This record gives sequence, C-alpha cells and structure tokens, in this order.
Amino acid sequence: MTDHLNLHDAMAALDEYGYEQKRSSELSQARTHAQMEKYLRSLDFNLRRLLILQEVVGKLVDEEQANLARQENIQTYKTKVINLSREYGISYDRVLEIMQQQAK
Repeated sequence: MTDHLNLHDAMAALDEYGYEQKRSSELSQARTHAQMEKYLRSLDFNLRRLLILQEVVGKLVDEEQANLARQENIQTYKTKVINLSREYGISYDRVLEIMQQQAK
C-alpha cells in the first residue's frame, strides 16, 4: 500500500513539475502580442518593476535594431565590392587590396 502511495506522490510531483516547467517557459513560447501580454500579466509586476522591464526591453530592441542595420550595411558593402570585381574583371580580394592601398 505504501508503494502505491509513494508512486501516487511521485506522479503528483512530476505533474506539478511539468506544470511549473510549462508555466515558466510560457515566455519562450509567446509568439503574439496577446500571448506575451498574458505572460507578463501572470508575473504580477508592480509599476516600478514594469518600468524597469520597459527600459531594459527598449535597450535590447535598440541594440538589436543597430545590429541588424550593421549587418545590412556590411552586406551592402560586400555586394558593392562583388559588383566592382565583376565590372573590372578582377577578384574580390584584389578589389579589397586596391581599396586598402587607396585608403593609405
């Protein structure tokens, strides 16, 4: 009988752990505005903590936008170098060498 109770307790603990895992991973599963809002409301943050969260999220968004702009600029630069190499019939590396020489 105690084995049955221990098994029952173990199953209940695993179920509760699964629930907590699911609840704690809601943020990683949030894909829409409504899902994100539901998760944030479940945190029950006071105004001060929400303002801190807003500031941190704003900073992260700005950083991500800057990174994306940087990557786009690099890709544009690479495309221009490729086009120059095709236009003049020289290798990509040779174009870079010429550009370095011109910079000096």
